[in-house]
Amino acid sequence: MRIAIVGPTHPYKGGIAQHTTELSNRLERAGHDVTIVSWKSQYPFFYPGAQFVPQDKPELTPFANSKRVLSWKNPIGWLKWGRKLRDYDQVILVWWVPTIQGPVYLNMLKAMGKQRPKVTIICHNVLAHHPKKGDRILTRSLLAKVDDIITHTDEQAAIARNLSKAKVRTAALPLILQGGPPTVNKKHSLTHQLVFFGFIRPYKGLDVLLRAIAAVPSVKLHIAGEFWGGTEQYHEIIEELGLGSRVTIDEGYVASEAIAGLLSSADALVLPYRSGTASWNVGLAHAHGIPVIATSVGSLSKQVNDGVDGLLCEPDDVQSLTKAIKRFYSSDTAQRLRQGIPALQTDKTWQAYIDILLKD
Repeated sequence: MRIAIVGPTHPYKGGIAQHTTELSNRLERAGHDVTIVSWKSQYPFFYPGAQFVPQDKPELTPFANSKRVLSWKNPIGWLKWGRKLRDYDQVILVWWVPTIQGPVYLNMLKAMGKQRPKVTIICHNVLAHHPKKGDRILTRSLLAKVDDIITHTDEQAAIARNLSKAKVRTAALPLILQGGPPTVNKKHSLTHQLVFFGFIRPYKGLDVLLRAIAAVPSVKLHIAGEFWGGTEQYHEIIEELGLGSRVTIDEGYVASEAIAGLLSSADALVLPYRSGTASWNVGLAHAHGIPVIATSVGSLSKQVNDGVDGLLCEPDDVQSLTKAIKRFYSSDTAQRLRQGIPALQTDKTWQAYIDILLKD
């Protein structure tokens, strides 16, 4: 088929751009004629931090047939490319920020006309993690006009079904191995250091983790990533709890090539999310041979097999997370969980994802 994917790709950074890129490469290898219609200006000026990785340091193999043509502030371009999409067999819209993408996609759909191709929307989030006024209206308007909706968790599928009568399918988010094949240290000796990394926003519960760390004096924490809204509130907690000697913060985007080193120095990855949709951080940690301590939200409760390859606890609950960390370091639990990490099935999960995406 001729397939157009409307979404971010290199040089945009982050998981959604990586997903769009990897999906396009795999669809092309499966024999499809694929085009990425990407962004030259994706966000207004208020986006925190840099939006791009260096052009000469892509996180994944860039997709050759990518067109950086869309701008959040150029409606003429939305209509122009909407008309061009009429020539494809299937159009896939990548969705996660209603206030930015809603007007763009609604106008592109209008420009496609009545004889348009099949339109599928991949919802990384049906609604934003921190919804803004108008998000639900924009999302409902768009989902009413597409043919298929793909979500990555059952919870997100339920939200989509409440907003649209379109067909909703759930496909587990497949893993992307950033930075190349991982090196697993099977003889890891406990360092009593945990790691938390990524794009740090309030829903990810770093404040809860800091308070839990304070209750386990023998454990250190390495934090790495970009902070939405700055680091001030976290530094205040660190000072309040006297954690300065046990918490390290490396502020800034974690590039793909840095992930292996970051994970190899830790006993476990901690994901203390208050809420969540889908994440491949569990798969990424397991690929590098380390267990995960996570809250039972979103896809995490299915990705972490409690007591086998990681531990689960309650969200937004300092005592529950503290108990999980203490449990992790009790007896031989940490080593047993490391041994319980499942083998990678990256190609299999990607094939299942693509089968669901292209299903009639």
